[in-house]
Amino acid sequence: MDKTYLKTLELDKILAQAAEYATCAEARALLLEQPACENAEETRFALSQTDAINSLLLKNGSPRFGGVNGVNKIVSRAVKGGVLSMAELLEVAGALRNFQNLVSWYHISEHDLLPVDDLFYALTPQPALEKAISESILSPEEMADTASNTLFEVRRKIQATENSIRDKLDAIIKNSTTNKFLQDAVVSLRNGRFVVPVKAEYRGEVGGVIHDVSSTGATVFVEPTAVVEANARIMQLRSQEKAEIERILVAFTEQVAGIEPVFNFSYQAMLAIDVLLAKAQLALEQKAYMPQVADGVWFDLKKARHPLIDKTKVVPIDVALGGEYDTLVITGPNTGGKTVTLKTAGLLCAMAQHGLLIPAHEHSTVCAFADYLVDIGDEQSIEQSLSTFSGHMKKITGILDGAFKGSLVLLDELGAGTDPAEGAALAVSIIEQLRIQGALVMATTHYSELKVFALETPGVVNASCEFDVESLRPTYKLSVGVPGKSNAFLIGEKLGLPPRVIQRAETHLASDDKRLDDVLAQLDDLKLELKESQAQAEAAKEQAAHALEKAKEKCDALIRQGETELEAARAKARQMAQQVQAEAFALTDELRRLQRDDKQSAAQRAARAREIARRDAENLYGKTDVVHNAVREFVPLKEVRLGQEVVIAEYDQLATVTSLPDRNGMVEVRAGILKTKVPLAGLKAPDKLQKSGPAKPRTPPRSATVQKVERTASMEVNLLGMTVEEALMEADQFIDHAVMTGLMVVYLIHGKGTGALRKAIHQHLRGHKNVKSFRLGRYGEGEDGVTVVELK
Repeated sequence: MDKTYLKTLELDKILAQAAEYATCAEARALLLEQPACENAEETRFALSQTDAINSLLLKNGSPRFGGVNGVNKIVSRAVKGGVLSMAELLEVAGALRNFQNLVSWYHISEHDLLPVDDLFYALTPQPALEKAISESILSPEEMADTASNTLFEVRRKIQATENSIRDKLDAIIKNSTTNKFLQDAVVSLRNGRFVVPVKAEYRGEVGGVIHDVSSTGATVFVEPTAVVEANARIMQLRSQEKAEIERILVAFTEQVAGIEPVFNFSYQAMLAIDVLLAKAQLALEQKAYMPQVADGVWFDLKKARHPLIDKTKVVPIDVALGGEYDTLVITGPNTGGKTVTLKTAGLLCAMAQHGLLIPAHEHSTVCAFADYLVDIGDEQSIEQSLSTFSGHMKKITGILDGAFKGSLVLLDELGAGTDPAEGAALAVSIIEQLRIQGALVMATTHYSELKVFALETPGVVNASCEFDVESLRPTYKLSVGVPGKSNAFLIGEKLGLPPRVIQRAETHLASDDKRLDDVLAQLDDLKLELKESQAQAEAAKEQAAHALEKAKEKCDALIRQGETELEAARAKARQMAQQVQAEAFALTDELRRLQRDDKQSAAQRAARAREIARRDAENLYGKTDVVHNAVREFVPLKEVRLGQEVVIAEYDQLATVTSLPDRNGMVEVRAGILKTKVPLAGLKAPDKLQKSGPAKPRTPPRSATVQKVERTASMEVNLLGMTVEEALMEADQFIDHAVMTGLMVVYLIHGKGTGALRKAIHQHLRGHKNVKSFRLGRYGEGEDGVTVVELK
């Protein structure tokens, strides 16, 4: 594939932008030199790798990644026997650290299998070696004291010896006898030995070895005899230190050489990941997506944006080629965006073929072209004595020689620069030849002949770049299927050409050209009408979608509100049921206390019990926030008489009128043993099934009658498994409730067992105020496991 398209389509600029995101210099070089994928499968895999890294960047953020360079060559030198320097070992440690950081970054989030898994699994971190090098070597010139025990001891001895030397020299400097011979009261180093500056005229007064003389000769640097031996000791220790450092470097070099096979494999994987990270970072910057890759030779770009145009100003275009048509002829005025359309189509396809995500809708489709043959720009060459037309023809000659099936040919201003008639004929012929050779062609032109050719030839389609004639600015929108007008007369008139010049020019226009312009003008009008209709349809569609979404949201809100209110009602009902039960238990306890009160007569206790029952019944019935069953429609009574049987509509409860309505319309009724007041409008006549003739006073049933009473669940209480105290309390509450609801017979289920619970219950029932008699159950009633109680 000829690589001239890299510069012509400006792909080299895109690759340079991506290379700026690469961390390693070698990765930048790899990215810039990376060839295009040769087929659809390779393109698809390359794009999927970039997309996978792009997803990881969004999930995990950027990895900790340091720049290294040429480390594989350093490792190879270690294998060949060379001893690595501290700077080289730090480079190796940096690469190993990158391996570890990339592996950790890859595993931050959980994910399915990715097309980059092999690259990350190829990374083989060496944490122990990386840590040892990093802790032992502080900088390219400094080894840490802790690199080895021997080095630590040697440096400790050097420090101690230096301190003793300084102490001795300080004594000389501070001595009143010798300090007068010194030029300065300082200690310095000469040739690695500690010396003092002595005035030249007193050099014989300070015994020792002279190591240096100042430039003026006024000062000599003397190593006093007292420290000569100590200085020699330091020189010896320095040699030991250097030998130990050399030994440590050799040991590290051997370890590095030992990991050479896996290191090189990991290093190449790291560079490949660095390249993909750079591509993914560019995709995030461009807001690019992964397109589909067709197996055939065709592309369909949706909302494609040229990546080198400002994102806030670029106008997305939809352009396709190779499906229903293989040639696209783009017409329109100058500066209308024709060339940008050519470059956008070619550049985005080429980007995808280099594994770069493209700034287009994710439903776009690209393909792998065998070659990109491009003629865009001014080909004039003074050095080669070529005119613009000659330069274009030379380029097109090369394109005709290289074009075949699988090639994408992009031609800008085809046939321009020569006689219009001959140029148009030549342009048509070139397009026909390229189609015969099987290439896909996109060409821009101003020639009417090419517009007619596109209208008449199957497989060739016109397209136009729209232009706002009022503002004289291009809209950069591409309309496929409709040829465009050059609008030279209109633009000239807008720019100030005299009307007579425009009119005279129109008279020189050929009749066929006039008719074509008229047709194109009509097409423009139709296109505007169609666009307006489409805009209205889109607006209506958007409005309908918005209304539907709003209705759905309202429906969901009502459902949520209903569920919330239902749950609140249930909670309220549970709360009120618990409250009613608690009040009922409190009422029972109060009645029991009343029964045990020996200071009051039986009549007083009965009156007090009726008052308590009436008060608490009214409280229970009067709770307005208790959730009741819905009251069905009924015909309220207009008048009542004493002793009349009525129904309390709200509770569907039979009752007997005990007093006539008062001035507020409240009627006193008795339901069972409870008396309460209810509004006259809340009473209705009993249903036929509820009517049982005139109310008759209840007479205590005889034993024979008790046996005929039909047994129901409300007449039983299960005391099995309870302690004696719990059973007696439960039995008391059950009997009190039975008395209040008018039951005459109840069944206490206590089981047979040891008989202790039965005995305690019977003992309790003997002294119970509401119990008339009790017996064990007969056959079919539970026998000895049940006690049948007849109430008063």
